[in-house]
Amino acid sequence: MTATARHGQRPPAPPCVMVLFGASGDLTARLVVPSLYNLCRTHALPDDFLLIGISRSDLTSKQWIDGLYDMIKSQTVTVSSEFSQTSLHEPIWDWLSSRMIYMKGDFTKSETHEELKALLDTSETQRKTGGNVLFYLATVDRYFSTIVEHLGQTGLLDENKNTNGEAARWRRVVIEKPFGHDVNSAHDLNKSLARHLTESQIFRIDHFLGKNAVQSILAFRFANGLFEPIWNRDRIDHVQITVSETVGVEDRADFYEATGALRDMVPSHICSLIAMVALEPPVGFDASSIRDKMFDVFTAMPTVSPEHAVRGQYGSGTVLGHPVKPYRDEPKVDPSSNVETFVAMRFEIDNWRWAGVPFYIRTGKHMAVRSTEIAICFRKAPYAAFQEAPVDSLRPNWLVLSITPDEGISLQFDVKQRGPAMELATVKMDFHYEEWFPKEPNVGYEVLLYDIMTGDQTLFMRADIIQQTWRIVQPVLDAWAREKAAFPDHQSGGAGPAAADALLARDGNRAWRPLPAVKKQE
Repeated sequence: MTATARHGQRPPAPPCVMVLFGASGDLTARLVVPSLYNLCRTHALPDDFLLIGISRSDLTSKQWIDGLYDMIKSQTVTVSSEFSQTSLHEPIWDWLSSRMIYMKGDFTKSETHEELKALLDTSETQRKTGGNVLFYLATVDRYFSTIVEHLGQTGLLDENKNTNGEAARWRRVVIEKPFGHDVNSAHDLNKSLARHLTESQIFRIDHFLGKNAVQSILAFRFANGLFEPIWNRDRIDHVQITVSETVGVEDRADFYEATGALRDMVPSHICSLIAMVALEPPVGFDASSIRDKMFDVFTAMPTVSPEHAVRGQYGSGTVLGHPVKPYRDEPKVDPSSNVETFVAMRFEIDNWRWAGVPFYIRTGKHMAVRSTEIAICFRKAPYAAFQEAPVDSLRPNWLVLSITPDEGISLQFDVKQRGPAMELATVKMDFHYEEWFPKEPNVGYEVLLYDIMTGDQTLFMRADIIQQTWRIVQPVLDAWAREKAAFPDHQSGGAGPAAADALLARDGNRAWRPLPAVKKQE
């Protein structure tokens, strides 16, 4: 394999070492290593590349590599349909695995980082990596500050400026969510990171922003003169964002019991989607321009009142034809757990473009279908020309941006049916990515990892943005912490609790769009 760029592809990333803390974890096997494998497929990794995995597990490099191989091989169906979209190609895996080393160590202890420093010094000479290192923290969030503190004390975060004041080598740190658990902890985490890192070295990764359909929202809005003139409060009635999951808590109770649906999804994933829809036209598509506009969106958002938020917890039911247990019966879950598995909220943006346009969001587990979509509801047309028609015959136009599982865009509008009478029918125009463009191997992390290696921060949250998103939801977190909920309050396999419907109904008798129909592949 040679690391040369092909037509329509970006050039290979610069030489570097990727240090993966939490190397024996689920995230590594399910997302990070498959993403690196896919970058190999598209010739986006440099020839001078090394992956060092670190964890407490008592493994040799061969055992670690073989375990990852077996994991990916055993998930061929999932990997090919949802993620990599291809079976494992042995020569590509051989190329990548020859550049993988495992190091057993406790990353909370200084001796592990001293050993890592020696290994990096050796690799810089033998692998010609130029001293460039990407530290990926695929660990639970309580270790973020500790690892960075040790890296800083060991000198591993020093970029060594040259005579021109530029970094002679780069050192970057990737932080997985959650970026804190509330506004105070997010501030403390950012402050802790800033003791050893500049903001340009920190990459807060959110895999939602790695999805092609999410990135395409900006192109859809700003590359088409048709839509931007109507993208405002004069033409849009409200916006709905739905992130529904068919999976339950599975084996993540340790994480979920301390987190819940709001902390897990809203300040990161869902706020990213809100920003893509709501931001003002940037002067360019560089990181600074995009993130400045995202920051403006969140500073214009008032805090959410608890009366504009709904929480729920799934009970027993049927999901995709299979009976499932209530959340409180899941392994390691408190039988009287007050943790929410469903959230619905009403956001507002107090600026010229969006004043008076509510943004409704909902997300939950064990729902009827897996779907992520952004639905733009336009204001109804005047009734003057259709006075003889039933009042409900004029429906609002919907523009739906589908993120998962089917990437695409649909526009719903009314036409006259055939025949002599002025009878209206609702129709749709649909665009599906898979019908126009070839599938590319991806799990959603490929673009993000490549951008980290090339230093592009466009798709990564800045410290001030993170603190703003926590500020917006903090009153709801405080209120829910004080109050015991009547859980469970809805069956699995549905669309969430009735209170979520009431949230919209009391705002001008609005209603959630029905969840998409279940497709056979699910």
